[in-house]
Amino acid sequence: MSDKRPFRGIHSFCPQTLFLNGKSDKPRLMTSIGYARVSTGDQDTALQLDALRKAGCERLFEDKASSVKTDRLGLAEAIRYVHDGDTLTVWKLDRLGRSMKHLIEIITELEAKDVGFRSITENIDTTTPGGRLVFHLFGALAQFERDLIRERTRAGLQAAEERGRRGGRQVVVTPEKLAKARQHLAAGLNVREAAARVKIGKTALYEALRAEKATTAPEHH
Repeated sequence: MSDKRPFRGIHSFCPQTLFLNGKSDKPRLMTSIGYARVSTGDQDTALQLDALRKAGCERLFEDKASSVKTDRLGLAEAIRYVHDGDTLTVWKLDRLGRSMKHLIEIITELEAKDVGFRSITENIDTTTPGGRLVFHLFGALAQFERDLIRERTRAGLQAAEERGRRGGRQVVVTPEKLAKARQHLAAGLNVREAAARVKIGKTALYEALRAEKATTAPEHH
């Protein structure tokens, strides 16, 4: 008896392997599931599907995306379909995840369901000790990349603040702020303190004072 569950974006064959004793009310055997995806510029999934069949996949799901925002219904169905002991196979890593972060999230979701993951091109198989090591290495690298981006952003904002910028935008020294800064300077504050009081960068205040001095200096004939 064939599997009666509805599928979207699915190819199936060898249905006799899906259930013990050919009865749908019995737990099905562990299955190798294949997933294929093509982007807008690609022709079709035939090449990927052939590779997945040769790899022993017994159920095939696919998505043909028309844009990066398209919901991948085939992938969603594949993830709902797999259960503990199954393996989800793709032709290449970039067919599964749009980014390293997205890829790690999907594989982590599969791992939580006790489902293995396999990529044919990169020869990764998380059902093996070596494959699990590679996956965890990917996770560590993704975390390292996120930490590095945060550190660079923090350093960039700090450097921008020193240059009189905040969030990458030039902070304009308005006449009002300049006048208040001059009052603080006259009261005995130094340039750094005066700049902090009016919430502008020290360098920006220096430049504004220098420009003001240049425009108000008397001309010599």
